[in-house]
Amino acid sequence: MRGLLILFLCVFAAWGPVGARGQERQADPPAEAKELLRLLDDPGVRRWIQQSGKIEAAAAPADTAIPEPPLSSRLAARLTSVRDHIAATAAAIPQLPTQLVRAAGLLRSELETTGLARLALLLSSILVLGVGSEQFWRALSSPYRASLERQPVLSVKERFRIAALRLATLAAGIAIFAAGSLGAFLLFAWPPLLKQITLSLLVAVLITRGTLALLDFAMFPPKDAKGDWSDHQIVPIKPDHAIYWRRRIALFVGYFAFGWSIVGILVDLGFPDNFRFAAAYLLGLGLLLIGLEAIWSRPGGDRDPAFRFARLIKSIALSAYAVALWFLWAAGLLGMFWIAVFATLLPKAISIGQATVGHLLRPTESGAPAPIRHNILEVCLERGVRLIILIAATFWLAHIWHIDLVGLTNQDNLLMRLLRGALASVVILLLADFLWQIIKAAVDGALADPTESIVPGSNEDIRRARLRTLLPIFRNILFVVIAVMAGLTALAALGFEIGPLIAGAGVLGVAIGFGAQSLVKDIISGMFYLLDDAFRVGEYIQSGSFKGTVESFSLRSVRLRHHRGPVFTVPFGQLGAIQNMSRDWVIDKFMINVTYDTDLEKARKTAKKVGQELTADPELAPDIIAPMKMQGVEQFGDYAIQLRFKMTTRPGQQAAVRRKALLRLKTAFDQAGIKFAHPTVHVEGREEDAAAAQQIITAARAEATKTEAASAPGK
Repeated sequence: MRGLLILFLCVFAAWGPVGARGQERQADPPAEAKELLRLLDDPGVRRWIQQSGKIEAAAAPADTAIPEPPLSSRLAARLTSVRDHIAATAAAIPQLPTQLVRAAGLLRSELETTGLARLALLLSSILVLGVGSEQFWRALSSPYRASLERQPVLSVKERFRIAALRLATLAAGIAIFAAGSLGAFLLFAWPPLLKQITLSLLVAVLITRGTLALLDFAMFPPKDAKGDWSDHQIVPIKPDHAIYWRRRIALFVGYFAFGWSIVGILVDLGFPDNFRFAAAYLLGLGLLLIGLEAIWSRPGGDRDPAFRFARLIKSIALSAYAVALWFLWAAGLLGMFWIAVFATLLPKAISIGQATVGHLLRPTESGAPAPIRHNILEVCLERGVRLIILIAATFWLAHIWHIDLVGLTNQDNLLMRLLRGALASVVILLLADFLWQIIKAAVDGALADPTESIVPGSNEDIRRARLRTLLPIFRNILFVVIAVMAGLTALAALGFEIGPLIAGAGVLGVAIGFGAQSLVKDIISGMFYLLDDAFRVGEYIQSGSFKGTVESFSLRSVRLRHHRGPVFTVPFGQLGAIQNMSRDWVIDKFMINVTYDTDLEKARKTAKKVGQELTADPELAPDIIAPMKMQGVEQFGDYAIQLRFKMTTRPGQQAAVRRKALLRLKTAFDQAGIKFAHPTVHVEGREEDAAAAQQIITAARAEATKTEAASAPGK
C-alpha cells in the first residue's frame, strides 16, 4: 500500500502540471494584445501618449499598484475557471475519435515517406545497440555480481558496502542500455515525428525498468545471497507482501509511464489542450482502477471478524480518497489536490524512511552489537531522509502555486506573501531541526561512550571528565542559539521586521540584567568556574558548609551530592573559594602509639615491609601512588611514643587504603612483638596501710565463707 500511495504522488506530479500549464496557455493574451503591450512599452510611444493625453490609462506607469479584487470576486473567478475547464474537457471527449483519426493520418503519411524498410532499420538499431550493449555488460560483470551476491553480511558497514555495490551495478546496466538506445538517434537520421514518438516511448521503457530494478534492489535479496532473507533487504517487508506489491507497482508504473508518453505524443501530433486533458483524465481512470484493485486485494486479511470489518472500513475510506484525488485533479484544483496528497503520503513516506534506516543499521547476528556512534549515523540518515522528503514537498507546492521562495514582487497579495513566508519558514525550521538533531546526537554519543577500559586518573580519564562537564552546557547553549536564529529567520521570511525585535530584546535584556543581578552574577560566575576548570562532574568539592560530589550543572547552579545522601543545589555566585578533593593525589597521614620499650628501628622496618605489601596487592596497587612509610617520632606522650605514618593515594581512595594499612600494621606489630600503648592507672600508697587493707580483705573473705557454709543444705 505504501508503494501505491507513493506512486499516486508520482503520477499526479507528472500529469498535474499539464493541466496547470494548459490553463496558463488558455489565459495567454492573443497576438494583437501582445503587440499592443509591446507598443505601450516603447518609450517614444509612451512619450507621445503623455503629450497628447488621449489615452490616460495607457500613460500610467507600469508599476502602478492595481487594487486587489475582493475575496468574493476571486472565489467566483476561480469557480468559473474550474467550471470552464471541466466543460471544455467534457466537450472534447466526444471529439477524441476525430482527433485520433487525424493523428493517424499524420503518422501514416510520415510512415509512407519513411518506408517500412527504413522504419524497421531504425527500430532494430535501438534494440541492437541498447539491448546488445546491456547484454555485453551483464556478461562482462557476471562473475563480479555473482561473487557479490554470495558474499555474507557480517557487519553493518559490510551491509552498506554490499548495498551500494548492488545499486551501482543495477544503475550501470540501465545507464548502458539508455546510452546504447540513444546512440541510435545519433547514428541515423530520424523523421521528426517518428523521432519524438520513439523517444517518448523509450523514456517510458527506461522509467519502468528503473523502477523495477529499484524495487528488486530494495525489497528482494539477490538470488544467490546467503543467510536470512532480510539480510540483503533495504526496506523491511515480508516476502509475500514484497511479491504482491512488486506486481502491482510494476503494473502501475508501466501504465503511468506509457500513458505519460502518450500524452506527450499528443502534443507532437498537434492535439489542442482540452483534448490532451481529456485523454490524460481518461488514461488516469486506468490508474485509478489499478489503485482500487490494489486497495481491495492487499494481503493480510485472514483474521477475526472484527479485524475484517475494520479492514473493510479502511478499504472504503482509501477508495473514496483515491476517487476524490482523481476528481480534484480532473477539476484542475491542483492546490487542493497536492495538499490532500501530502497530508496523507508524507507521514507514510517518513515512517518508511525511519523503518528503512533502522533496518539497515541493525546489528548482524554474527557481528558485535552496533556501537554508540551508530546513533549519530542513524540520526543523520533518518533526519536527512525526512528533511529531503519535506523540503521536496515544500518546493513542489511552491512550484504548483507559482510561488517564488526567494524573490518578492509588487504584484504579490497578502495571501501570496503569507504562503511564501510559510513555505520558506518550513524549510528554515527543518534545516534548523536537522542541525540540532545532529549536534544533540553527537554530544549524547560522546557522553555515552563506554569508560570501563579507561585507567582511573589517566589523561584520558581527565579528558572524559572534562567533556562530561562542558558538553551538556555547550549543548544547551547551542540549542538556544539555533532556536533563536531559526525563529528570527522564520519571522523574517514571514515578512516581519526583526530589527525592532532585536532592539527590543536588547532593551529587555538590559532591564532584566538590572532586575536580576544575582542571576547574572550566578551565570557569569559559572562561566568563569568552568573556564578555570575548577571542578568537573564526578569530583568531590567543598565550599564553606557545602560539600559533595558534583552531579550536574545548569546555567546558574551546581548540584552536589553529599556522601550521606543529601543533595545541595548551590548557585555559582555563592560558591566562593572551592576546595577540590578529587584532583591528582591525596597525602594521608595518621598516628600510632607504641610503648616506651619499643625498638623504633624495628618498628620502621616492619612498617616499610607492610607498605611494600600494600603496593604489591593487585586490589590496592592502582589506588596507591607512593607507598606507606613511617616518618619517625611525632612526640613523646604521657604513656606512649607517638609514631607518624604517611602515604600518597588517588583522591577519594585514601580511607579504604588507610583501613587496610591499619589492619596489616596490627598483625605485623603483633608478630614482631611491638606493643601498642594504651592509658593505665598506677595507684601507690604506704606499706602499713597496704597491710591493714590486706587484713580487712582477708577477714571479709573468711566471713563470706562461713555464711555460705551455714546456708548450705543438710547442715
